[in-house]
Amino acid sequence: MNQSSRRDFLKTSIVAATAIAGGSARAANTPVKRVRKAIMYATVGVPGTTMEKFKILKEVGFEGVEPMSHMNQDEVLAARDATGLEICSVCCNTHWAKPLSSPSEDVRKVGLEGLLHTLRDAHRYGASSILFVPAVVDKNISYADAYTRSQAEIRKALPLAAELKVKIAIENVWNQFLLSPLEAARYVDEFQSPWIGWHFDVGNVINYGWPEQWIRILGSRIQKLHIKEFSRKRRDTEGLWKGFDVPFLEGDNDWPSIMKALGDIKYEGWGIAEQGGGGTKEGLRSLSEKMDKIFAS
Repeated sequence: MNQSSRRDFLKTSIVAATAIAGGSARAANTPVKRVRKAIMYATVGVPGTTMEKFKILKEVGFEGVEPMSHMNQDEVLAARDATGLEICSVCCNTHWAKPLSSPSEDVRKVGLEGLLHTLRDAHRYGASSILFVPAVVDKNISYADAYTRSQAEIRKALPLAAELKVKIAIENVWNQFLLSPLEAARYVDEFQSPWIGWHFDVGNVINYGWPEQWIRILGSRIQKLHIKEFSRKRRDTEGLWKGFDVPFLEGDNDWPSIMKALGDIKYEGWGIAEQGGGGTKEGLRSLSEKMDKIFAS
Protein backbone atom coordinates (compact mmCIF):
# COMPACT_ATOMS: atom_id res chain seq x y z
CA MET A 1 0.00 0.00 0.00
CA ASN A 2 1.55 3.32 -1.05
CA GLN A 3 1.50 6.48 1.04
CA SER A 4 -1.48 7.97 -0.79
CA SER A 5 -3.52 4.79 -0.46
CA ARG A 6 -2.64 4.57 3.20
CA ARG A 7 -3.88 8.12 3.78
CA ASP A 8 -7.11 7.36 1.91
CA PHE A 9 -7.66 4.19 3.93
CA LEU A 10 -7.11 5.96 7.25
CA LYS A 11 -9.40 8.80 6.22
CA THR A 12 -12.14 6.36 5.19
CA SER A 13 -11.75 4.35 8.39
CA ILE A 14 -11.92 7.41 10.63
CA VAL A 15 -15.01 8.74 8.87
CA ALA A 16 -16.69 5.34 9.09
CA ALA A 17 -15.84 4.93 12.75
CA THR A 18 -17.12 8.41 13.58
CA ALA A 19 -20.39 7.82 11.78
CA ILE A 20 -20.84 4.47 13.48
CA ALA A 21 -20.11 5.88 16.91
CA GLY A 22 -22.67 8.62 16.36
CA GLY A 23 -25.26 6.14 15.16
CA SER A 24 -24.68 3.89 18.16
CA ALA A 25 -25.10 6.77 20.58
CA ARG A 26 -28.41 7.77 19.02
CA ALA A 27 -29.66 4.19 19.13
CA ALA A 28 -28.52 3.43 22.67
CA ASN A 29 -30.65 0.94 24.59
CA THR A 30 -32.61 0.00 21.47
CA PRO A 31 -33.88 -3.56 21.97
CA VAL A 32 -33.39 -6.18 19.28
CA LYS A 33 -36.69 -6.47 17.41
CA ARG A 34 -36.32 -10.21 16.86
CA VAL A 35 -33.60 -12.69 16.09
CA ARG A 36 -35.02 -15.76 14.41
CA LYS A 37 -33.55 -19.14 15.28
CA ALA A 38 -31.88 -21.30 12.62
CA ILE A 39 -29.06 -23.82 12.34
CA MET A 40 -26.32 -24.59 9.85
CA TYR A 41 -27.21 -27.88 8.15
CA ALA A 42 -23.59 -29.06 8.14
CA THR A 43 -23.59 -29.12 11.96
CA VAL A 44 -26.63 -31.42 12.17
CA GLY A 45 -25.06 -34.78 13.00
CA VAL A 46 -28.14 -36.93 13.46
CA PRO A 47 -28.37 -39.67 10.82
CA GLY A 48 -31.09 -39.61 8.20
CA THR A 49 -32.27 -38.07 4.97
CA THR A 50 -32.66 -34.36 4.40
CA MET A 51 -36.37 -34.74 5.09
CA GLU A 52 -35.78 -36.62 8.34
CA LYS A 53 -33.27 -34.05 9.57
CA PHE A 54 -35.56 -31.14 8.71
CA LYS A 55 -38.40 -32.78 10.65
CA ILE A 56 -36.22 -33.14 13.73
CA LEU A 57 -35.06 -29.52 13.50
CA LYS A 58 -38.65 -28.33 13.32
CA GLU A 59 -39.68 -30.53 16.23
CA VAL A 60 -36.95 -29.21 18.56
CA GLY A 61 -37.80 -25.59 17.88
CA PHE A 62 -35.78 -24.25 14.95
CA GLU A 63 -37.50 -21.93 12.46
CA GLY A 64 -34.90 -22.05 9.73
CA VAL A 65 -31.89 -23.86 8.32
CA GLU A 66 -28.81 -22.95 6.33
CA PRO A 67 -28.04 -25.75 3.82
CA MET A 68 -24.80 -26.16 1.96
CA SER A 69 -24.67 -25.34 -1.72
CA HIS A 70 -24.72 -28.09 -4.33
CA MET A 71 -27.21 -30.23 -2.38
CA ASN A 72 -30.08 -31.89 -4.23
CA GLN A 73 -32.40 -28.94 -4.73
CA ASP A 74 -35.54 -31.04 -5.07
CA GLU A 75 -34.84 -32.83 -1.79
CA VAL A 76 -34.21 -29.57 0.04
CA LEU A 77 -37.38 -28.01 -1.35
CA ALA A 78 -39.48 -31.06 -0.48
CA ALA A 79 -38.15 -31.00 3.10
CA ARG A 80 -38.70 -27.24 3.36
CA ASP A 81 -42.28 -27.45 2.15
CA ALA A 82 -43.15 -30.48 4.29
CA THR A 83 -41.80 -29.03 7.53
CA GLY A 84 -42.29 -25.28 7.14
CA LEU A 85 -38.62 -24.62 7.95
CA GLU A 86 -37.36 -21.57 6.09
CA ILE A 87 -34.11 -21.57 4.13
CA CYS A 88 -32.50 -18.47 5.57
CA SER A 89 -29.09 -18.68 3.86
CA VAL A 90 -26.99 -21.04 1.76
CA CYS A 91 -23.32 -21.73 2.55
CA CYS A 92 -21.01 -22.07 -0.45
CA ASN A 93 -19.14 -25.38 -0.31
CA THR A 94 -16.32 -24.48 -2.73
CA HIS A 95 -14.85 -21.33 -1.22
CA TRP A 96 -12.18 -23.07 0.91
CA ALA A 97 -10.92 -25.58 -1.66
CA LYS A 98 -11.20 -23.20 -4.63
CA PRO A 99 -10.60 -19.70 -3.21
CA LEU A 100 -10.97 -16.62 -5.34
CA SER A 101 -7.55 -15.52 -4.08
CA SER A 102 -5.74 -18.39 -5.80
CA PRO A 103 -2.93 -17.46 -8.21
CA SER A 104 -4.36 -20.11 -10.56
CA GLU A 105 -6.88 -18.78 -13.05
CA ASP A 106 -8.38 -22.28 -13.32
CA VAL A 107 -8.92 -22.49 -9.56
CA ARG A 108 -10.50 -19.05 -9.48
CA LYS A 109 -12.80 -20.04 -12.33
CA VAL A 110 -14.07 -23.05 -10.37
CA GLY A 111 -14.45 -20.86 -7.28
CA LEU A 112 -16.51 -18.33 -9.23
CA GLU A 113 -18.71 -21.08 -10.63
CA GLY A 114 -19.25 -22.30 -7.06
CA LEU A 115 -20.31 -18.81 -6.03
CA LEU A 116 -22.75 -18.53 -8.94
CA HIS A 117 -24.16 -21.98 -8.20
CA THR A 118 -24.73 -20.98 -4.56
CA LEU A 119 -26.63 -17.87 -5.66
CA ARG A 120 -28.87 -20.01 -7.85
CA ASP A 121 -29.47 -22.47 -5.01
CA ALA A 122 -30.46 -19.64 -2.68
CA HIS A 123 -32.81 -18.13 -5.24
CA ARG A 124 -34.64 -21.41 -5.74
CA TYR A 125 -34.93 -21.97 -1.98
CA GLY A 126 -36.14 -18.43 -1.29
CA ALA A 127 -33.08 -17.42 0.75
CA SER A 128 -32.16 -13.75 0.77
CA SER A 129 -28.38 -14.20 1.04
CA ILE A 130 -25.52 -16.67 0.80
CA LEU A 131 -22.52 -17.21 3.06
CA PHE A 132 -19.24 -16.75 1.21
CA VAL A 133 -15.57 -16.78 2.21
CA PRO A 134 -13.92 -14.47 -0.32
CA ALA A 135 -10.25 -15.38 -0.03
CA VAL A 136 -7.52 -17.25 1.79
CA VAL A 137 -4.15 -15.70 2.66
CA ASP A 138 -1.14 -17.94 3.22
CA LYS A 139 2.62 -18.00 2.63
CA ASN A 140 2.09 -18.24 -1.12
CA ILE A 141 -0.94 -15.92 -1.47
CA SER A 142 -0.21 -12.38 -0.36
CA TYR A 143 -2.72 -10.24 1.46
CA ALA A 144 -2.68 -7.64 -1.33
CA ASP A 145 -3.24 -10.25 -4.04
CA ALA A 146 -6.05 -11.85 -2.04
CA TYR A 147 -7.75 -8.47 -1.79
CA THR A 148 -7.56 -7.54 -5.46
CA ARG A 149 -8.19 -11.01 -6.89
CA SER A 150 -11.22 -11.74 -4.71
CA GLN A 151 -12.83 -8.38 -5.43
CA ALA A 152 -12.30 -8.82 -9.17
CA GLU A 153 -13.98 -12.25 -9.14
CA ILE A 154 -16.86 -11.22 -6.87
CA ARG A 155 -17.64 -8.30 -9.20
CA LYS A 156 -18.30 -10.88 -11.91
CA ALA A 157 -21.01 -12.42 -9.72
CA LEU A 158 -22.78 -9.21 -8.73
CA PRO A 159 -24.95 -8.99 -11.88
CA LEU A 160 -26.41 -12.44 -11.13
CA ALA A 161 -26.89 -11.52 -7.46
CA ALA A 162 -28.83 -8.44 -8.56
CA GLU A 163 -30.87 -10.41 -11.09
CA LEU A 164 -31.80 -13.08 -8.53
CA LYS A 165 -32.11 -10.58 -5.67
CA VAL A 166 -29.82 -12.64 -3.45
CA LYS A 167 -27.04 -10.93 -1.48
CA ILE A 168 -23.48 -12.19 -1.23
CA ALA A 169 -22.68 -12.07 2.50
CA ILE A 170 -18.97 -12.24 3.36
CA GLU A 171 -18.12 -14.20 6.50
CA ASN A 172 -15.31 -13.45 8.94
CA VAL A 173 -13.38 -16.70 9.31
CA TRP A 174 -9.86 -17.78 10.17
CA ASN A 175 -8.50 -17.18 6.68
CA GLN A 176 -5.93 -14.54 7.71
CA PHE A 177 -7.92 -11.95 5.75
CA LEU A 178 -10.02 -8.90 6.66
CA LEU A 179 -8.81 -8.98 10.23
CA SER A 180 -10.38 -5.76 11.49
CA PRO A 181 -13.97 -4.52 11.35
CA LEU A 182 -12.94 -1.25 9.71
CA GLU A 183 -11.24 -3.11 6.90
CA ALA A 184 -14.17 -5.51 6.61
CA ALA A 185 -16.54 -2.58 6.19
CA ARG A 186 -14.25 -0.97 3.64
CA TYR A 187 -13.97 -4.19 1.62
CA VAL A 188 -17.76 -4.40 1.27
CA ASP A 189 -18.26 -0.69 0.62
CA GLU A 190 -15.74 -0.63 -2.22
CA PHE A 191 -18.09 -2.71 -4.36
CA GLN A 192 -20.62 0.12 -4.27
CA SER A 193 -23.39 -2.45 -4.61
CA PRO A 194 -26.44 -3.22 -2.47
CA TRP A 195 -25.98 -6.91 -3.32
CA ILE A 196 -23.01 -7.54 -1.06
CA GLY A 197 -22.91 -7.44 2.72
CA TRP A 198 -21.60 -9.33 5.72
CA HIS A 199 -22.38 -12.66 7.39
CA PHE A 200 -21.12 -12.00 10.90
CA ASP A 201 -19.79 -14.94 12.89
CA VAL A 202 -19.84 -14.10 16.59
CA GLY A 203 -17.57 -16.91 17.79
CA ASN A 204 -14.88 -16.46 15.16
CA VAL A 205 -14.04 -12.98 16.45
CA ILE A 206 -13.41 -13.94 20.08
CA ASN A 207 -9.88 -15.18 19.36
CA TYR A 208 -8.71 -11.67 18.47
CA GLY A 209 -11.48 -9.20 19.25
CA TRP A 210 -14.90 -8.44 20.69
CA PRO A 211 -18.10 -9.17 18.75
CA GLU A 212 -20.02 -6.17 20.03
CA GLN A 213 -17.36 -3.85 18.59
CA TRP A 214 -17.54 -5.53 15.18
CA ILE A 215 -21.33 -5.40 15.20
CA ARG A 216 -21.45 -1.65 15.75
CA ILE A 217 -18.91 -0.99 12.99
CA LEU A 218 -20.43 -3.34 10.42
CA GLY A 219 -23.91 -2.07 11.25
CA SER A 220 -26.47 -2.49 8.50
CA ARG A 221 -23.96 -4.40 6.38
CA ILE A 222 -24.78 -7.45 8.52
CA GLN A 223 -27.20 -9.73 6.67
CA LYS A 224 -27.08 -12.83 8.86
CA LEU A 225 -25.42 -14.05 12.08
CA HIS A 226 -23.57 -17.22 12.92
CA ILE A 227 -24.00 -18.02 16.59
CA LYS A 228 -21.30 -20.02 18.37
CA GLU A 229 -19.10 -19.99 21.44
CA PHE A 230 -15.34 -19.71 21.95
CA SER A 231 -13.26 -20.05 25.11
CA ARG A 232 -9.97 -18.18 25.38
CA LYS A 233 -9.10 -20.30 28.42
CA ARG A 234 -9.43 -23.57 26.50
CA ARG A 235 -7.51 -22.02 23.62
CA ASP A 236 -4.63 -21.08 25.92
CA THR A 237 -4.51 -24.35 27.85
CA GLU A 238 -5.48 -26.98 25.26
CA GLY A 239 -4.78 -25.48 21.85
CA LEU A 240 -6.27 -23.00 19.41
CA TRP A 241 -9.10 -25.08 17.95
CA LYS A 242 -10.13 -26.38 21.37
CA GLY A 243 -11.45 -22.89 21.97
CA PHE A 244 -14.56 -23.87 20.06
CA ASP A 245 -15.09 -27.00 22.14
CA VAL A 246 -17.31 -25.35 24.73
CA PRO A 247 -21.12 -25.41 25.13
CA PHE A 248 -23.38 -22.43 24.58
CA LEU A 249 -23.29 -19.99 27.52
CA GLU A 250 -19.95 -21.34 28.80
CA GLY A 251 -17.56 -19.47 26.51
CA ASP A 252 -16.30 -15.89 26.43
CA ASN A 253 -19.16 -14.32 24.48
CA ASP A 254 -20.70 -11.49 26.49
CA TRP A 255 -24.20 -12.19 25.21
CA PRO A 256 -25.95 -9.23 26.90
CA SER A 257 -23.41 -6.85 25.32
CA ILE A 258 -23.74 -8.61 21.96
CA MET A 259 -27.53 -8.41 22.03
CA LYS A 260 -27.36 -4.76 23.04
CA ALA A 261 -25.08 -4.03 20.10
CA LEU A 262 -27.52 -5.78 17.77
CA GLY A 263 -30.27 -3.62 19.20
CA ASP A 264 -28.17 -0.52 18.68
CA ILE A 265 -27.83 -1.25 14.96
CA LYS A 266 -31.51 -2.29 14.80
CA TYR A 267 -30.69 -5.79 13.61
CA GLU A 268 -33.70 -7.92 12.77
CA GLY A 269 -33.10 -11.27 11.12
CA TRP A 270 -31.61 -14.71 11.52
CA GLY A 271 -29.23 -16.09 14.11
CA ILE A 272 -27.84 -19.37 12.76
CA ALA A 273 -26.25 -21.89 15.13
CA GLU A 274 -22.86 -23.24 14.07
CA GLN A 275 -22.18 -25.01 17.32
CA GLY A 276 -21.14 -28.45 18.45
CA GLY A 277 -23.67 -30.70 20.13
CA GLY A 278 -26.00 -31.39 17.22
CA GLY A 279 -25.24 -35.08 16.94
CA THR A 280 -28.45 -36.23 18.62
CA LYS A 281 -32.05 -35.09 18.82
CA GLU A 282 -31.55 -34.23 22.48
CA GLY A 283 -28.43 -32.26 21.64
CA LEU A 284 -30.28 -30.28 18.98
CA ARG A 285 -33.09 -29.54 21.43
CA SER A 286 -30.52 -28.27 23.95
CA LEU A 287 -28.97 -26.00 21.31
CA SER A 288 -32.40 -24.62 20.46
CA GLU A 289 -33.27 -23.94 24.10
CA LYS A 290 -29.92 -22.29 24.84
CA MET A 291 -30.32 -20.04 21.80
CA ASP A 292 -33.60 -18.85 23.28
CA LYS A 293 -31.68 -17.84 26.40
CA ILE A 294 -29.01 -16.10 24.36
CA PHE A 295 -31.53 -14.08 22.36
CA ALA A 296 -33.32 -13.10 25.57
CA SER A 297 -30.08 -11.75 27.11
